[in-house]
Amino acid sequence: MASNRRSFLQQTMAGAAGCAMGVHVSGAAAQQKDSPNERINIAAVGATGRAGSDIAGVASQNIIAIADVDSQLLDKGAAKYARAKKYTDFRNMLDKEAARIDAVVVGTPDHTHAPAAAMALRLKKHVYCEKPLTHTVHESRVLATLAKAGNLITQMGNQIHAGENYRQVVELIKTGAIGSVKRVHVWASARYSGAKFTPAEQPEHVNWDLWLGPSAERAYCAGVHPFKWRSFWDYGTGALGDFGCHYMDLAHWALDLRGPKTIEAQGPAVEKVSTPQWCIVDYQYPVRGELPPVHLTWYDSGKRPEIATKLKTTEGKPLNLTSAQLFIGSKAILLSNYSSHYLIDPETLTAQPIEKRPEPFVPRSIGHHAEWLHGIKTGEMTTCNFDYAGALTEAVLLGTVAYRSGKQLKWDAKGFKVVNHPDVNPLLHKEYRKGWKL
Repeated sequence: MASNRRSFLQQTMAGAAGCAMGVHVSGAAAQQKDSPNERINIAAVGATGRAGSDIAGVASQNIIAIADVDSQLLDKGAAKYARAKKYTDFRNMLDKEAARIDAVVVGTPDHTHAPAAAMALRLKKHVYCEKPLTHTVHESRVLATLAKAGNLITQMGNQIHAGENYRQVVELIKTGAIGSVKRVHVWASARYSGAKFTPAEQPEHVNWDLWLGPSAERAYCAGVHPFKWRSFWDYGTGALGDFGCHYMDLAHWALDLRGPKTIEAQGPAVEKVSTPQWCIVDYQYPVRGELPPVHLTWYDSGKRPEIATKLKTTEGKPLNLTSAQLFIGSKAILLSNYSSHYLIDPETLTAQPIEKRPEPFVPRSIGHHAEWLHGIKTGEMTTCNFDYAGALTEAVLLGTVAYRSGKQLKWDAKGFKVVNHPDVNPLLHKEYRKGWKL
């Protein structure tokens, strides 16, 4: 137990030190050594919704430019930042403002995360990008590689990762409070399905060609922009893609998981356009040092493991969490969600008081966006940097690949390929439309 803690601390300190030695800082942020309070020049891709929240999260800095394909949303989002130049095409923004930009926030639909983030990284800009990090498995590996090559400070928008609750769960598991963990169940109630392409008259305020980005050319369709795109394979990856990075994150963090060894999925018949009504994915992770292999099962759209229906509070009432993680240890069970966690007796399946907690050793967060800004100014590593977040996103999206292929996949993470079904490898990426590049 103690050795696990020492190892965790050593890895965290070594990673932060390694990042600090070579971080690239340009423009205003280049002055951080002499003036740590110097403001960072930030450009944003996306103006409202999740993007708007991300911009607000870094609004203590200089928001110098904002791009959005919807002129109404652009005007609405940019109204709060009078000095920000407005652009329709993020490629023009990054090109014209490159000399002034230090960092870029990407909050677009999933299918344009990678083109925007990759362009920014190649321009040596620090990047904050919403989850899932990318739309395809291949894109995640590319972004992680670019960030590492440029010694850039990155953060995936996995805001719950900064919370106290997740840290307490990590500390309990890493110090052996529930024993050795070989089985994990993760479920989320989100539902995304029923997508259909319905041609309609294009609104004047939406540049549909730019909205499509690298995806296949298609006439304007109603019911896609600005939110229901998550149900379309062309633009999103359903409930698994939307919430996998939030809920599987805790298992990856607490158990040091990265590339799964095998992935197998089940669900209703695959549709060409729409993401499924539900999906269950089994991930088998290999041994990691002294840690045993882990079998993790993902459930979405209201599906849950049977054990989840039998959990009780200390008063005997149902402990019914609609979205949660369940860690089954050799000594006890730990149930958690975003804001709470419970120690469960494995025989009675009843919640028990957590009488003794380990001394806190996971550094407390100053805030998810604040971590990124602090990292840019100091060179300190963020907790959801693209190396960590890229591996997490790869695992999540491999679940969608397994579902769409209908096959059990044996994954070679180092070689980046499906070894038992080579015909599935094209699903790791997609063909970009002319004029777009990764």
